[in-house]
Parts: sequence; structure tokens; C-alpha cells
Amino acid sequence: MPRLSTRELPEHSNSLPLPGFVSLRTPYRRDFFPGYLSQDSRPRTHQKHTLSLSSIPSRVVNFNPFSLQPTKRHTMFAGAASLLLLLPLAVATPLGARQADSPVTVTVDTNPAGPTNSVYNWARGWEDEFPIHPSCNATNRAQIAAGLRETVQLAAHARDHLLRWGSESEIARRYFGNASVAGPIGWYSRVVSGNKVGMLFRCDDPDRNCATQEAQVLTLKSPGWAGHWRGDNATQETVICDLSYERRLPLAAVCSRGYTVAESPLNTYWATDLLHRVFHVPLISDLRLEHYAEDYADALRIAATDPDLAVLDSDALQYFAIDAWAYDIAVPGIGCSGEVPQVSPTSPPAAPEPTSTQTADASCHTHDDGFVHC
Repeated sequence: MPRLSTRELPEHSNSLPLPGFVSLRTPYRRDFFPGYLSQDSRPRTHQKHTLSLSSIPSRVVNFNPFSLQPTKRHTMFAGAASLLLLLPLAVATPLGARQADSPVTVTVDTNPAGPTNSVYNWARGWEDEFPIHPSCNATNRAQIAAGLRETVQLAAHARDHLLRWGSESEIARRYFGNASVAGPIGWYSRVVSGNKVGMLFRCDDPDRNCATQEAQVLTLKSPGWAGHWRGDNATQETVICDLSYERRLPLAAVCSRGYTVAESPLNTYWATDLLHRVFHVPLISDLRLEHYAEDYADALRIAATDPDLAVLDSDALQYFAIDAWAYDIAVPGIGCSGEVPQVSPTSPPAAPEPTSTQTADASCHTHDDGFVHC
């Protein structure tokens, strides 16, 4: 009887054990069946091969397949070898690849029901920058825009100072007394972030106030107008006259050139001058802010005797903003308040109504010191 001869093969990571033979391992390699699997392991469907036991490499197993008297061990080995031959066919069949390559149909609704842009946007149309009229040339526009940016910076710092210190701020008590600072915070916030659609700064002097007041500078020694609120002619509009470009300073100059909050003109800087002008515009002030104080000392007196009026006084709001900027930003911890007059809390006269000058438009008024606010 022929004897089955086996040879032990080396260990392999993907070897498959044959049933019934613990010590026999057959490497599962792509070169088992030449021509059926390519080097990149993809099936070649254009070739046919007839597989037989003779295609098994001799290094795997040596036995006589034509034995006339097969033993049980022969039969077991032949069955195992047959299974081994069929295994690559099952793994390498192109059926799986063809199924994976089958197209997949995806349906997309390109015309959904209802509008696609129906999402509500509460901030649509909100304009928080001050518009400038095309009548302002390039240099006018550049200076006005820079002044308005500094106005926003000044108002933002005044708001933030109050948010930080509240009524504990000595500067706040100086100008607002013991009133709540919630009102001033709101006014400054409107300057910073309020919707400014409809507001306008222009340079074309439509009411001829710039031209007529400049003429009086030479004839009547008038200080002239650096700008004015248009009042009933256009309540949301402000005109900037040429004198503004000659007189106004940037915030970088605060506390320089001998400036003090108490003794220098309130409109020395672009920021305070334009803050005063936007407080005239109903879109910012709701027509609640007015010039109640006549000068610096009067602003302090109103704060001490009528705090609820002080928080609606345009001058007090400007004085506080520039004083807080000087103390916190320009010269930190020192500022340049100047000689602050001592105010006794006696009953003051009734708050004066803004008065109009004989030569000025109704949107202008004259203070006791002769200074014209327009």
C-alpha cells in the first residue's frame, strides 16, 4: 500500500490548517493557481483554468493520487485538498466586485416645497455706522469718518466705565449726582450700536448757515459755525461746516496744549463735538436730551440738586465722557479735570430752556458765556 508522505511547512501568517492533520499547514498564497489571480489580487475574468490535484505544488504534499487501495487517511487528505482548492475560488470570485460596482440611485428633490430663504433674520437692515453724504469730498469724508469713529470710542468707554464702576465712580457722581447710571449707559449705547438708518452727515450747506455765519466772522467778530443740526428742515441730518476742519482735535491730543475739562471749550475735540451733534438727532435722543446746563459749573450744580435732570443733560453726558477718557485713557489715574468748582446743594433756579440767538437758526442756542451751540 502506498504511504502518504507529508513534509512540514514553515509557519505563515495566513496559512490554513487541513482537517485531520495538525502538523500540516498549507500557505494560502496568490501564486497557488497561476494566471487566476493577478499581482494586484484582482480577478481576471477573461481566463479559464481547469483545476486538478496535479496543479498543487509538489512542495506542499507528495502522494500517489492513483492508488488503487486508498486508506482512510488518503480519503481524508483528498477531501481536505479538494476543499483547499475550492477556497480560492470562493474568495476570488468576481461576483462580489461586480455587486460592489453596481450603481446606486439617489433621488434629490431640486424643487422643495416652500421658499428656501424664509429664515427670519432679526438684524436685517441694522446699520450701526454713521452715513456720510456724497456731498463730502474725499478729505472732508476722511476727517468726518475719523471723528465719528472717535465719537463711538468715546461713548463706548463712557458706557464701559459706568458698567465697571456704576454709581461708585467719583466721576459719575460728579456729573450725575446720585441718579441711576442706567440712563447714561443707554444713551451711550445708542451712539455706539444704535440703528442709524436715516441719519446723515453732509457737507453741502443746504440751509446756507455755514456760508452766512462764516461771513459774520469777519464783519461781526462772530465765532462762526462749525456745523449745525438741521432741525425742522431735516431732523435726522447734520451739516459739517469748514470751520470744523480748522478747530477740532483728535482724542490723541486730550490733556495736551493746556486743555482741562473744567476750563476748556467742550467742543475742543472731534469726539465731543460730534457726540453733542448726534445727541440732537431724534433717532439717538428720542428728543429727551437737551442743553440744560449753561456751563461746567452749572452742570455740576444740576447734578447736585436735580440728578434726574442731569442724566438728560447733553452737556453733562459730554463732560462725563471726556473726563472719564482723560482719567482712564489719556493720562491714566491722573486725567486733566482742572479746577473743579465747589458746588453747594442749594436750590437752583429752574432749569433754563434752550434759547435761540437772533442771528442763528432755531436749532442753535447761546450759553451765558456767549458760546453758540448749533
